[in-house]
Amino acid sequence: MLHLTHRPRRLRSSDKMRQMVQETRLDVRQLIYPLFISEKVSGRSEISSMPGVAQLSLSSLDQECHSLVQLGINAILLFGIPDQKDENGSQAYAETGIVQRAVRAIKQAAPELIVITDVCLCEYTSHGHCGVVAKEGNRYDVLNDASVELLVKTAISHAAAGADIVAPSDMMDGRVGAIRTALDAQGYTNVALMSYASKFCSAFYGPFRDAAESAPQFGDRRTYQMDPANALEALREVALDVEEGAELLIVKPGLPYLDVLWRVKERFELPTAVYNVSGEYAMVKAAAKMGWIEEQRAVMEMMTGFRRAGADMIITYWAKDVAVWLNS
Repeated sequence: MLHLTHRPRRLRSSDKMRQMVQETRLDVRQLIYPLFISEKVSGRSEISSMPGVAQLSLSSLDQECHSLVQLGINAILLFGIPDQKDENGSQAYAETGIVQRAVRAIKQAAPELIVITDVCLCEYTSHGHCGVVAKEGNRYDVLNDASVELLVKTAISHAAAGADIVAPSDMMDGRVGAIRTALDAQGYTNVALMSYASKFCSAFYGPFRDAAESAPQFGDRRTYQMDPANALEALREVALDVEEGAELLIVKPGLPYLDVLWRVKERFELPTAVYNVSGEYAMVKAAAKMGWIEEQRAVMEMMTGFRRAGADMIITYWAKDVAVWLNS
């Protein structure tokens, strides 16, 4: 008897039908918008390497927050640029620091916004490294334990100001456990901890360092950020952070590390964000300006790729644009 086999046919259909059977969906509630708050600017100061992104003053926060809420964006990731820096980054954990004041202002202007604060020292240190540095001649060492003490103080000060989530991005060993223990001990049990559990030493951070004014003044961050060649090591780092109490995870950058994002989500099954970083943003912006690609189509394809690879949340400088495109 002759048996015929048939391949399933590829669906050729209208746009509405294609949307109905989409496997991966993107929603504005999955977007997190980074904000740069500076003591040095008045109003908005555009960042030349990141078209459409600006440093904001405290006085401009009300308008920015209201616009985000109107677009349906639920969460922001807050970075601070202080007027004064020092070797130990003391403005990172000062009660009247720029981020601490910004959190209070945001919670007053738009209490429904989820405020995530970046916990790191690089924007606040005169040398631009993410921790305390011991330097002798041309040699320098980032002191892990001394740095963790200051990161704990920073996280506590953010929680006291009203942050909903603290996100340590420094990549010091043991900082997640130390921060979680301190938060719980001081009664901030409802403040969640979102770990940059897999943060690679990447060439794609350049424009961010313009925005945050955080470029290292000597050396680089290879000794404490992840080697781009190592995926299994990244999984070990994530496992340690989960064991220490991380409730949410970040993979950073996005596009070159979709394989890591997929593995992290599959293995740990925790809420996982991907950081669509500044270099990725700047490349597309530059290509679109030259007319080489269509920005909206390229960005939406990228966002869908992040979601398809396992991202529950996407930290992106395109959040406002994507919200408009999704709502149109």
